[in-house]
Amino acid sequence: MIITSKPLSLFWLKIGGYLVSKFFEIVYFNKLIIKPVEIKADHSYLLSMNHFSFGDGFFGFYLAYQVLIKQDKMKRLYIMSLKKQMDKKWWLRHLGSFSIDPGKYSVKESLAYAAELLNKPGNLLLFFPQGNLESCHIRTMQFQDGIAKILPQVKGKCQLLWSSNIIEYFESIKPSIYFNMLDCGTAENFDFEQFIQEVNLYHKESLQKNIRYTQEDQ
Repeated sequence: MIITSKPLSLFWLKIGGYLVSKFFEIVYFNKLIIKPVEIKADHSYLLSMNHFSFGDGFFGFYLAYQVLIKQDKMKRLYIMSLKKQMDKKWWLRHLGSFSIDPGKYSVKESLAYAAELLNKPGNLLLFFPQGNLESCHIRTMQFQDGIAKILPQVKGKCQLLWSSNIIEYFESIKPSIYFNMLDCGTAENFDFEQFIQEVNLYHKESLQKNIRYTQEDQ
């Protein structure tokens, strides 16, 4: 049995988004740079991101607030989280998290639940297709096939969004974060292998643009 979510209302999403934004902008980060994409109206949204820290959920929330909530495109936020994390951190459920337990029969239930959420316009599912924590500076990411099992079950209009999130310090004592967004189309024309290739190529290009390093031999 999965742990279902109890998502925040739009009112509290706006309050929380404002507070998180101010904390990031004033206290934690030197710069927050978003390369946005056009957001489709009357869709649900699957926002995939690279997974490199426990703070990724907050980064996704910040991005959703800046790009979707401020445009009145989004109404609810959901996050697929590991069951073992939710067992330890009960409050994740009240921030929109629902559980997935890899290797267990309940995985099918979690994937069907995710698809059901994406059938409703205005819902956003924050998703980390790598399945594991890896450095944001790796060149090539390996993705689990969960997204390929969710999207065929989605019957409504769903826009697929990707963000390569990269952190660097450079001249500041505080880090800067770069959100490199990519429009990956919609659920009805999703191709998993094409998605992997497109995202990895874009991630490499984002690294080259956001990080200063000597040109490497191919």
